Amino acid sequence: MPARTPLQWVTPRVEGPGLSFHTFRSQAAGTEVSFHIYAPPAYAADPDRRFPVVYWLHGSGGGASGISRLSSLVDEAAATGRVQPFLLVFVNGLRMGMYVDWASGRAPLETVIVQELRPHVDANWRTIATREGRLLDGFSMGGYGSGRFGFRYPELFRSVSMMGAGPLQETLERTPRASGVRADDLLRNVYGGDQDRFRAVSPRRYAEQNAATLARDSRLRLVIGDRDETLENNRDFHEHLTRLGIPHDWIVLPGVGHDPMSVLTALGDRHWAFYRDAFAAAGG
Repeated sequence: MPARTPLQWVTPRVEGPGLSFHTFRSQAAGTEVSFHIYAPPAYAADPDRRFPVVYWLHGSGGGASGISRLSSLVDEAAATGRVQPFLLVFVNGLRMGMYVDWASGRAPLETVIVQELRPHVDANWRTIATREGRLLDGFSMGGYGSGRFGFRYPELFRSVSMMGAGPLQETLERTPRASGVRADDLLRNVYGGDQDRFRAVSPRRYAEQNAATLARDSRLRLVIGDRDETLENNRDFHEHLTRLGIPHDWIVLPGVGHDPMSVLTALGDRHWAFYRDAFAAAGG
């Protein structure tokens, strides 16, 4: 049997505007786990102020390449007043972690992020440590993770953004972004080869379980490019939420494929409008 590839719980440091690199000791993973955090200039300038916090969940393959670009985008938007200053946490979701506690116990990612990283950030930064002060955002695998966390824990996260999200289908037999073999490997590595487990921990299932709560006071959006091969799965998920009576923004971007920066560019101020609206209930 070939040796398993080690899990990269500590990633390389990335430099960028307002960025800092950190690790914390995870009891669930039994090791140090890294993350980056962006803090706006207002954070140092006003030591009595608390800030809303966005958790950014990257896509498959690891998200290091996008950290500096996204922090620069946020820095410019805050400096020009398009969005109020906020803290941005770049989580470490591993290369193909799926933001799930793996069936094998090898990578308890949901526990690491939701039950350990979140309180660690609240304890060490001046966050608005309420559901109104937290927003989940992510692309591709990260959009799937945002939906999983936000729909499962609406008492912790009021606002959820899912961009180019996947996998959103009911079974993991084949995915638009990977071959059938890759889907089989993913199902085995993360979900123990069990389609029932894949369904049980999916955003679809958590939306069903918490539909009344989500419909009452959550801020949700689905964003997808019309050239993204996950479009039909996203459309089906949008219709699933509609049938459940869960209000959400449904945004299809013309001419945009499966690329996070293209999505953000095409959204323009609509991206920051979602953040402004989400943060309006947070105070600060």
